[in-house]
Amino acid sequence: MSNDYITFTIGKKKDIALIAHDNEKPKLIEWCQEHYGVLKQHNLYGTGTTARMITDKTGLTVKGYNSGPLGGDQQIGAKIVEGVIDFVVFFSDPLTAQPHDPDVKALMRIAQVYDIPMAINKATADFMITSMFMEEEYEHDVINFRKSIKERAENM
Repeated sequence: MSNDYITFTIGKKKDIALIAHDNEKPKLIEWCQEHYGVLKQHNLYGTGTTARMITDKTGLTVKGYNSGPLGGDQQIGAKIVEGVIDFVVFFSDPLTAQPHDPDVKALMRIAQVYDIPMAINKATADFMITSMFMEEEYEHDVINFRKSIKERAENM
């Protein structure tokens, strides 16, 4: 592959963000209980109330950030950019308007730009958590942003 991309490796131990809109929190908690055996082997992160509820109801350790409307989605996005988060499970509510919808879209965009696996519903999360890649390293290619910025600066 050309130097337009850099290969990153998601390790065997994943750094997983767990996020859910209010109406979806019970589903995500149930999903975490169903997949406790897998999730306990990884580093878990979450937004505000979701992180707290998962910890309280499942016994899993989840590092909490702010709630979504208070910038938690943006914090998770920043951790993706920093290379800390490499897997996102976000049970979103498609039927209820969210005041922080632009933040959610920004998080989805960052996950896409950095080629990070992201589930937005239970079915996708089930496929991801049972994937053979959960137990091994996974290499993926991300745009070489430094090269891109350098070229843009030179051409301006």
